[in-house]
Amino acid sequence: MAEDRTRTERSERRQVAALPWRRGPDGIEILLITSRETRRWVTPKGGRMAGKSDAEAAAQEALEEAGVEGRIVEQPFGTFRYLKALKRRAPRWCVVAVFPLEVTTEHPDWKEKAERRREWAPAAEAERRVDEPELKALIAAFAA
Repeated sequence: MAEDRTRTERSERRQVAALPWRRGPDGIEILLITSRETRRWVTPKGGRMAGKSDAEAAAQEALEEAGVEGRIVEQPFGTFRYLKALKRRAPRWCVVAVFPLEVTTEHPDWKEKAERRREWAPAAEAERRVDEPELKALIAAFAA
């Protein structure tokens, strides 16, 4: 069993994500974006980047995918796992470190604007919209 777990951990892909947030009139709001292919609600995420800390890479993903900038926390708030479907290959588990990003700037245009929607939602609504159970739990814990 431990050997299977080790093999699984080695085959997992490491990613980083931003959890863009702001204080709204009724509490914490989370910025969600749609994924490019399935159009599910997600947070900006992607691979680790050479020459950048994981927090810096998460902030870069937020800028490219959601058009937002702000103050990123250097340590991850938590992690979640999901099964990533890959074209012409078997699905692969990804482990995503999540970095809160307090949004201070929202750009009207950004790199992936034509490919995604972005929408602010109260934390409870954001939690309902995302599919990954562990990401739901992270959103709930962050907003608590």
